[in-house]
Amino acid sequence: MKLYDNTTENGQNYRNPVLYMDYSDPDVIRVGEDYYMVASSFTYLPGVPLLHSRDLIHWEQLAWCVEKLPFARYDLPAHGCGTWAPAIRYHDGMFYVFIPLPDENPAGPWSELHCIKQACGWIDPCPFWDDDGSAYMAHAYAKSRCGIKHRIDVCRMAPDASRLLDDGVEVFNNELM
Repeated sequence: MKLYDNTTENGQNYRNPVLYMDYSDPDVIRVGEDYYMVASSFTYLPGVPLLHSRDLIHWEQLAWCVEKLPFARYDLPAHGCGTWAPAIRYHDGMFYVFIPLPDENPAGPWSELHCIKQACGWIDPCPFWDDDGSAYMAHAYAKSRCGIKHRIDVCRMAPDASRLLDDGVEVFNNELM
């Protein structure tokens, strides 16, 4: 691995890679002066690490978002399955972490986790709240899980992120890619 020395605008030195672990599919938000990041952990449990930084250079792990998945299949190795590309958001004084399980069609029961949509193949959630208080969830699909590729849908979501309010509309589809 080749390391690169860099300097920030304020003269602070750092070395890339900043993170010496495999944090696949990272999602980062800023809340005030703090940055928070979550990442995929697939079948490694506890899973979905939550990290904190003040400068995007020095990171510390605060917690795991998922202690255990409510499916017996994850008691054994299940390569390529599990949690994919989570999203972290901060809205109205609350942190939300959305964690896709693209191989599951979960009917419950859910205890630690709350299911907002039962669907195989959903990946890359991108929740957002509009200025008028409306909430939405954009997402993509994993072709290897559901046969759909190069498509993004947007669904209306309850403002408290408790559930999706419709099946959504297709906003992007490029099957030629």
